[in-house]
Amino acid sequence: MQRRNFIATTAAAIPALAFGRDMNLQQSRTDHSFVVKANESRFRESTVLFGGTSPNDIKISAKDTDGLLSIFEYTGNVKGGPPLHIHLKQDEIFFIVEGDYIFKVGDERYKLTKGDTIFLPRNVPHTFAQTSEKGKMYFMFQPSGKMEDYFRKLASFKAQPNPEEGAKLFADHEMIVVGPPLDMK
Repeated sequence: MQRRNFIATTAAAIPALAFGRDMNLQQSRTDHSFVVKANESRFRESTVLFGGTSPNDIKISAKDTDGLLSIFEYTGNVKGGPPLHIHLKQDEIFFIVEGDYIFKVGDERYKLTKGDTIFLPRNVPHTFAQTSEKGKMYFMFQPSGKMEDYFRKLASFKAQPNPEEGAKLFADHEMIVVGPPLDMK
């Protein structure tokens, strides 16, 4: 008799579990097409990094996709990149439009240039560095997670955060710093 109660209770709980899972989504999805013009950001929001030198425009927002995807356009006017880090919940994809970049993903190193695309799986340590004077790329996170808020907060810094500030900023947005920025040599 106990087994029958267990099966009945489990069967009754499945819809509740599914409903609860859906409650975690942002539940804000656009129901119409839109265009984001060149050199503009979705919702006309400015997220300029590295002391105001490098625009990082949100092109497709988590608000458009129920939190399933965010796409950014980054114009780099500063060489270098972030520390070695792990995204706990997001896969990342980069598409290089202009410039030269080095990516480190796990134990592999890649040189990317115009037209190249790279996929970075979640939970794998990675970093990149822009090695040219100027660069431009589109990158996306799937799912969006807290990444839009991360870039908003990063843009509020007048200069690159120090290592302690950077590690806290990463941790607050579901990432872990696991090493220094990439040596560009």
